[in-house]
Amino acid sequence: MAKGKTTYQIGKSESGISWYIYPVNKKNLPQGEKLKLKKYDKKLRKHVEFTFKDVK
Repeated sequence: MAKGKTTYQIGKSESGISWYIYPVNKKNLPQGEKLKLKKYDKKLRKHVEFTFKDVK
């Protein structure tokens, strides 16, 4: 069976309580590079930058 083209990354916020799991296409983001997105943090009640890293 062929290996999938999608990896999953988990992102944690500054508060450390909120987190997201995000699917990432390998072609668009090289392995080892960190994804950064602005998402809503429920604890802080505002949009903050989440830093994502690979999940195995």
